[in-house]
Amino acid sequence: MLIKSAKFLLRCLLRLLYRVEVQGMEHYDAAGERVLIVANHSSLLDGVLLYAWLPQTPTFAINTQISAQNKFSFFLKFVDLFIMDPTSPLSTKSMIKFLREDRKAVIFPEGRITKTGILMKIYEGPGLIADKADAMILPIAIDGAQMTPFSYMQGRGHIRRFPKISIRILPPEKLKIAEHIQGHARRKAAALAMQDLMFRLAYLGVNYQQSLFSALLGAAKKFGPKHRILEDFNRESLNYRQLIMRSFILADAIKDDSTAGEHLGILLPNVNATAVVFMALQHLARVPAMLNYSAGTQSLLAACQIANIKTVYSSRRFIENAGLEETAQALEEQLKLIYLEDLREQVGPLAKLRGLLRSHYPRRHYQRQSGQVDPKSPAVILFTSGSEGTPKGVVLSHENLLSNFAQVQCHINFLPADILFTCLPLFHSFGLNAGLLMPLLGGSKAFLYPTPLHYRLIPELIYELSATILFGTNTFFKGYARHAHVYDMHSLRFTVAGAEKLRDDTRQQWMEKFGIRVLEGYGVTETSPVISVNTPLANKIGTVGRPLPNIDCYLEAVEGIAEGGRLVVRGPNIMLGYLLHGEDGIRPPATARGTGWHDTGDIAQIDEDGFISILGRAKRFAKIGGEMVSLTMVEELAMQTWPDFNHAAVSLPDERKGEKIVLVTDKQDATRKEIQHMARRLKYAELAIPRKVVLAEALPVLGTGKTDYITLTQKALEEDAHGSGWISRLTSLIKKPEGGQDSSQAAAEKIENKSQ
Repeated sequence: MLIKSAKFLLRCLLRLLYRVEVQGMEHYDAAGERVLIVANHSSLLDGVLLYAWLPQTPTFAINTQISAQNKFSFFLKFVDLFIMDPTSPLSTKSMIKFLREDRKAVIFPEGRITKTGILMKIYEGPGLIADKADAMILPIAIDGAQMTPFSYMQGRGHIRRFPKISIRILPPEKLKIAEHIQGHARRKAAALAMQDLMFRLAYLGVNYQQSLFSALLGAAKKFGPKHRILEDFNRESLNYRQLIMRSFILADAIKDDSTAGEHLGILLPNVNATAVVFMALQHLARVPAMLNYSAGTQSLLAACQIANIKTVYSSRRFIENAGLEETAQALEEQLKLIYLEDLREQVGPLAKLRGLLRSHYPRRHYQRQSGQVDPKSPAVILFTSGSEGTPKGVVLSHENLLSNFAQVQCHINFLPADILFTCLPLFHSFGLNAGLLMPLLGGSKAFLYPTPLHYRLIPELIYELSATILFGTNTFFKGYARHAHVYDMHSLRFTVAGAEKLRDDTRQQWMEKFGIRVLEGYGVTETSPVISVNTPLANKIGTVGRPLPNIDCYLEAVEGIAEGGRLVVRGPNIMLGYLLHGEDGIRPPATARGTGWHDTGDIAQIDEDGFISILGRAKRFAKIGGEMVSLTMVEELAMQTWPDFNHAAVSLPDERKGEKIVLVTDKQDATRKEIQHMARRLKYAELAIPRKVVLAEALPVLGTGKTDYITLTQKALEEDAHGSGWISRLTSLIKKPEGGQDSSQAAAEKIENKSQ
């Protein structure tokens, strides 16, 4: 009776101080009698919270060092303890025997309170105990306690005296380990299964069943409206309140130009204004379409046609600095181009005052303006190359983007003390979600820089800003390492490469020069974008990491490939579908296994520990410096140049760029200069211009009459390596900017050059 009274009073006190919210209590009884209760360990309050709310008082398994600490002595008097020595196998056996007597016990698999904000090392013991005792596992997620003064996050996170705390009890489950796995391998498998369970626990602690703008408002409340979260190369910084206020003001100025759900284009570089426009459209329940200003006029017009875009927001200063006057003129002939400078002149003092007042009560105004936004509704449209060279519109929902943030946050935490250097373009999924939305939602400051090509200047800025997180591609990391001072990167805490294969020489160069381990990840636009990533807890060189929580995958067999197969994935981060030419609505992803599965088009292997290795791509694309280039589009360009001849484009390995495009043609006097002139006349992107033109008497064909690309690639490799066999002619490369990078992003380059 005394214990019940004490627990009741404790619950009342904790509810008063922390507004504790408990969900899923029905799962406690459903777990049965033999139960191992596992929870994340975020603060000194964790044990008190579980003691106060669990219906029965379970036994707490703690190690000998914690039990000896005086600061725990008062609380420990009220609970049953099972003292465990992590160095003694007998302690583990005793706990297994204890659970087999149909009892309940609480254990923190991390063994210690987190100092990083994400999961610490998961010990083998809890997984082994659950497996050997054949116990049901009851996972419990504790969120909010890491922000209290009782956590170990002082100086790393946003500490508040009385933050809201939530306790979420998940459905009970057992570790799934194949019966044939025994001995040390089973112990390892149990530990890995427990680690995956804990990652799922962390993932489910993030609310992704809401709109992007609602999530932004939640982050502002969590980290404080005055917390600075944006800065661009103009050195203008914004805090949450300023971003929300400007979004409200801009939304009022543009709301009459469109209707709810309409697709609106954004043609802007990496600046604060892009984030404001994006969030203003989210506030109005419009769907922003991020347009690639370096893709060329033809691709831009095609993208607008596919997405049925009638209005595009841009900036005169950007158009002039980027040299996009002809592109802007072509757009204005087919749709409405609205400049931010004109909108700024329309905003008067009263509108600014109204936006300021609303920013102090943003949730109330947002709900009145937009109502209840369906998390599964479209949130953004991004564009990727199609199989025939035509852009495909990838439609991502609010749930897609927010769930991917929750998945990544399990491994790469975004803390209020972090500064993320964002130079990847925001029209790419990697740049938009990982480079902008994730830090906004995680409380980190994002520094927006318009181009990743400034290999000398970017390391200096990273040093000046003391940036802690950097995302990029192998090409960019190699360029930075070549020009940076050995101390420029000393502040980086997370360095993650994606979009193209991370080469061994780049990884080794970063380790030797900076002492930094570059982690490799993998994703595609259709998955919002991250599918897998190596982490400090689980890293295997040569792979792209293990799948993120709540992502299922399988390999589909491919004829002619003995090992591996096409990687097919499913999860809450998978796109709503494609917008395609000649089709109405959205075509959802689907495979033979049903709707919701997405075929990545990549050939992969998955080892026994779940690490994914990408072997190559099944689709006919070249990935050059992280940019996907359709080989079909290159062949169409060649056909426009020499319509009476046969042409085929193949991709070959390239040390600098990952891949390069070689055009094979039977026109004996073809030159690269001719195809360059045609590309510029037809406004093709410069990446569509092949690096090399190879002449052949005839192109190899299969029995069906189709081009034999396998033989073609083999011969092109031989010619490239030895310069013999087929006749070839090399022309001078495109003029390169600093660091030797192709000028495919000349627009972004011009922006920064003009701003210096």
